[in-house]
Amino acid sequence: MPEHLYLISIGLILGTPLLIFGMKYASAAYQARARIQGDDAYRNIAAKAVTAQSEGAALLSNIQSDLSEIKIRLGTIEKILKAVE
Repeated sequence: MPEHLYLISIGLILGTPLLIFGMKYASAAYQARARIQGDDAYRNIAAKAVTAQSEGAALLSNIQSDLSEIKIRLGTIEKILKAVE
């Protein structure tokens, strides 16, 4: 068997496992990067949800104070109307 064919066949036999492990390592690194990006996206969504919730709570308290003011005014108007009758 010629020497160059022998070296090529040995190289293929020994190179195949190295190629497989290299592809497996590259795949694991890609998955880790994708997982980190996904985690960052979830953190951003959670931060936006917290902001929206605090804004909603502030808006709700504002609406409740306006509603209590309207109730007071309505009570005053009812007293005036009862006095007129």
